[in-house]
Amino acid sequence: MEFLPISWRLQGKVALLAGGGEVALRKGRLLHRSGAVVNVVAPQVCDELRAIVAQSGGACMDRVFASTDLDGVALVICATDDRSTNADIARQAQQRGLPVNVVDDPSLGDFIFPAIVDRSPVLISISSSGASPVLARKLRAQLESSLPARWGRLADLMARFRQPLKEKLDNIGARRLFWEQTLDSPVVEKVLAGKDSEAEAMLAAAIESADAACLSRGEVYLVGAGPGDPDLLTFRALRLLQKADVVLYDRLVGKGIVDLARRDAELVYVGKARDKHALPQNNINELLVHYAKQGKKVCRLKGGDPFIFGRGGEEIDLIVAEGIDFQVVPGITAASGCASYAGIPLTHRDHAQSVRFVTGHRKDGSVDLDWEHLVGEHETVVFYMGLVGLREICSQLIAHGRAGDTPIALVSRGTTNLQEVITGTLNQLPDDIEGREIHAPTLIIVGSVVSLHPRFGWFKP
Repeated sequence: MEFLPISWRLQGKVALLAGGGEVALRKGRLLHRSGAVVNVVAPQVCDELRAIVAQSGGACMDRVFASTDLDGVALVICATDDRSTNADIARQAQQRGLPVNVVDDPSLGDFIFPAIVDRSPVLISISSSGASPVLARKLRAQLESSLPARWGRLADLMARFRQPLKEKLDNIGARRLFWEQTLDSPVVEKVLAGKDSEAEAMLAAAIESADAACLSRGEVYLVGAGPGDPDLLTFRALRLLQKADVVLYDRLVGKGIVDLARRDAELVYVGKARDKHALPQNNINELLVHYAKQGKKVCRLKGGDPFIFGRGGEEIDLIVAEGIDFQVVPGITAASGCASYAGIPLTHRDHAQSVRFVTGHRKDGSVDLDWEHLVGEHETVVFYMGLVGLREICSQLIAHGRAGDTPIALVSRGTTNLQEVITGTLNQLPDDIEGREIHAPTLIIVGSVVSLHPRFGWFKP
C-alpha cells in the first residue's frame, strides 16, 4: 500500500491553491465542499474559482507565488501548468512540514486526491495510487450507479440512534452486532424507499427490545474458501468472513482471502501440511468451541468445500455436542475449480458420463483404495492430496485394468496466478515429473477428458 487512505477534517482550515485554471477549479470545488477556507494564488484566476474563494472566506491573490503565501495554511495544492513552478512550491511547503498535492505529478507531493462517491455522511474513496486516475474514475462511475442516493439518509438515522443504543447496551460488541443485524433488516429497505418515519419507528422498537445476552451469543461459521482465487468466494462466505471476530485459517486458503476479514478481527493460523500440523485437528475443534463460548463469532475458513475432504464433519461434531450455533457455507471444491481453470470438463458426452472424487491418501497415510471401482473407461476420477502417492496411484490403476495410455493431469496451485498444469499418461507421468519441484496443493485428474485441455485451456497465468 503506497498511500494511507484517511479522512481529513478541513472545516475552517486554510488551503492554498496555486493555479487559477480548470484543473485548479476542480480542486477548489472539492476543498469548498469540505468546508475549507480556500486561498488562491495565480496571475489569472477564472471567474468560478474566484467566486468559490469569496464564498469560502479566503483570499484571491492575482500574482505569482510568494513564500509568505504559505503562512498559516494547513495544506497546499500545486495546480499550475508549469512543472518547475509546481516543484518549487512543493519544495518550500515540504520544508515547512506542510502536506502537498501536485496535480498530475504525484511523485512531487505527499498526498493524492481519490475519486469520491459522495453519499454524505457516507464517503467512498477510490484511488489507483496515482497510477491511473482514469481507472479510479471508471470504478467510481460503477459504484455511483450501484449505490442508492439514500444511503446517506440511513447513516444519519443510525447516527441519531447511537446514543440511545449505547444507553441500552453497554457492551460494544453487542452494539456492533445490533447494527449488523439492523443492516440486514427491513429498516434499510424502508429508508431506501423514502419511508423514513417507518424506519425510525422500527429502529426505536428494535433498540427497546435489544438483548445483550442474545446478541453476544457465540457462533461458528464453517466457510468454504474455494480453491484459491478470491473471486470464487460466495457472497455469503464474504459476508460472514467480514462479520467474524475471530478467523481460523490454514495454508489451503488462497492468498488474499484472509485479507478480506475485518481489520480488527483476530487471525489465527492453524495451517496443516502433510505430516506437519501447526495444530492437531482436535486442538482446532477445541479452539472453535473456546472462542464461541467467549461470545465471539468465529469463522473457520477452509480451502475448497468444508464437506468435501475438508474434515468439516469432524470440526462441527464438538460444536454440536456443546450446543453452539453454527452455519456451514459451501465453497467451490478443488476438483470443480481446478478442472475449470485447467480447461478440463469433468464430464463430457463423448468422454465421461460420471465423475468420482477420491482422497489420495487415507487417514493412516496409505493409498489403499477400492481400485476395482476406479478403472471405468467412461468415468473421470479426481484424486485430492495425491501428489506423494502419484506413482502408486498410476501403477494400481494400470494393474486393475486402466489402460496405460489413459490421459492424466496434475494441477498445481489451481485457480491462482501460480497455476501449473502438467499432462501425460498413466504410464509416463510419474517418470516425467521425477526430480521436478511440484508445489502443493495439487489435484490429479484421470480420464479421457484430460485430452481436451490443450483445446479448452483458457486460464493463462
